[in-house]
Amino acid sequence: MELRQLRYLIGVADAGSLLKASKLLHLAQPALGQHIVALEEELGATLFVRSSRGMALTDNGRRFVEHARKVLAELEAAKASVQTEGQQLTGDVILGLPTTVALAATVPLLRLVRTRLPLVRLRIVESHSGFLREWLQAGRLELSILFEDRQEPWLSQRQLLTEQLVLVGAAGAAGAAGAGMPSIPPMPREVSLRELSRLPMILPNTEHGLRRIIDAACRANGVVLDVVAEIDSLPAVKTAVAAGLAYTILSPGSVSEELRQGQLRQAVIRDPEIRRTICSCFALTRSPGPAARAVSDLVDEVIRELVLTGQWPATLSV
Repeated sequence: MELRQLRYLIGVADAGSLLKASKLLHLAQPALGQHIVALEEELGATLFVRSSRGMALTDNGRRFVEHARKVLAELEAAKASVQTEGQQLTGDVILGLPTTVALAATVPLLRLVRTRLPLVRLRIVESHSGFLREWLQAGRLELSILFEDRQEPWLSQRQLLTEQLVLVGAAGAAGAAGAGMPSIPPMPREVSLRELSRLPMILPNTEHGLRRIIDAACRANGVVLDVVAEIDSLPAVKTAVAAGLAYTILSPGSVSEELRQGQLRQAVIRDPEIRRTICSCFALTRSPGPAARAVSDLVDEVIRELVLTGQWPATLSV
């Protein structure tokens, strides 16, 4: 039995089919299938039920995959444990950051990496949390910051902070979007979740991590939002809102500069609040190496400093 077979097994289990797994693992489908068959023959057990819809784990398969994940995680931990103390870490580290996190954390993180890990080349991939989750599972990222919205067997999540989302609107008077545009209700000082249904909203698409959190809170409270447009670009959303076209829901930290400059205003959402938790994550099928773990520690340090100094309005989890 080879370690790569365990990685292939987990890849197929997570993907649900040989075709999808072969693309994610960058391995030809026939070769991947042969590895799975060889593993089943060695174990003397059927790990998957094959059908036209794909491959589903048997009871034996589920038990074995659970142990395989632990084996791979322990192996990576063992590798990290033998790093010589004080040894200069080297290599490339690919880190995923959601756009709202990247706005606050990129510069201080780069400063720390350049100072403390001078031989490590950091590559930051900024995108939506949903895309980052897919790329982390596919092995394109070593680690990522994600919004916690669901637990998955392949994913290791460690909570960093929890922040309250707020209603964001234009700083000027209501209805300032321009001639012929419908007026919008004035910006409240605070608003209940149910009252949000009376406001026109610009939000990211339904696959976006922020949107999933908002939609889940609304479903749980029987609220249907009036989404007049879906825009995935954070700068474009803020520009449209500042123009008085609609409202949006964001974290305070993502609009701190616009609030300071008087371009936008925010209102607290209550009854209930909408909160999101930000986590440091890696795929159990590809645990981060020593350099990536060192970068992860620096990410923790940066986020902690931003929260403690008030630059990121949030509550620390660690």
